[in-house]
Amino acid sequence: MPLSRDQIARRAAAELEDGFVVNLGIGMPTLVANYIPDGMDVWLQSENGLLGIGPFPTDDAVDADLINAGKQTVTARQGASYFSSSDSFAMIRGGHIDMCILGAMQISQEGDIANWMIPGKMVKGMGGAMDLVAGVKKVVVAMEHNSRKGDAKLVPECTLPLTGKQCIDMVITDLCVLVMDEGAQRFRLTELAPGVTIEEVREKTTAEILVDEKAVSTVEV
Repeated sequence: MPLSRDQIARRAAAELEDGFVVNLGIGMPTLVANYIPDGMDVWLQSENGLLGIGPFPTDDAVDADLINAGKQTVTARQGASYFSSSDSFAMIRGGHIDMCILGAMQISQEGDIANWMIPGKMVKGMGGAMDLVAGVKKVVVAMEHNSRKGDAKLVPECTLPLTGKQCIDMVITDLCVLVMDEGAQRFRLTELAPGVTIEEVREKTTAEILVDEKAVSTVEV
């Protein structure tokens, strides 16, 4: 059975390490904040100038002035820091963010990402995605494997405007987990969602992927 959005977020949270500074993209990646392992100290950073994002607020704790880059109301953990957007991007561009988790509309087989616009549709701009994929040490994508129309999102070459080239380290979808093989410059299938087969992944993926059937495990849910 394909993973739910929360299960994808939980699997993405398994990539976190103690002491990491992490940027979460809008949409599904924000759910990762709910699944930080107990006892692990992770600092969540937002492009609009907050280091130390806490859990989403309950109704009685909402502060309309405290938002993340996606304009969602958030909380701040003890020890959080507020700063200017320019300082925030200096952190990103300076390589001080350990990992970011983003959504995507397309990922190419070489690790290119398109996640900021669809031609002809109104968008507010690229935001910080271009800086994140260029400046962060590890870039993870959390997304559905296919579009709502059923089109493959893992493709030989992106047809949508690019956010970055050859920058994605890992892709976690509702069907599987893929890790970039730097030598081959192709994604390698490492885990399958429970009940999902390699054949199903291949059928729903137009990108070339590497598969060693003996090395593929099942995502822990």
